[in-house]
Amino acid sequence: MNELKKIRKQNKFTCEYMADHLHISKPFYWQIENGKRRLSYKMAVRIAKVFNLKPDDIFYEEFRKDD
Repeated sequence: MNELKKIRKQNKFTCEYMADHLHISKPFYWQIENGKRRLSYKMAVRIAKVFNLKPDDIFYEEFRKDD
């Protein structure tokens, strides 16, 4: 989830800010960002919405590696 972390930092958002915005715990968000927890499509959409992006803008390359 390197792209997610990069975009979050470019926007000067903290993990706590993201967690609050997504209505999840900070550890849950951290686990998503660090690949410790699987990302559902629904959560990908919610995360992308915070940045006014599409999920593919953030996650496409990451999931493409699994092919």
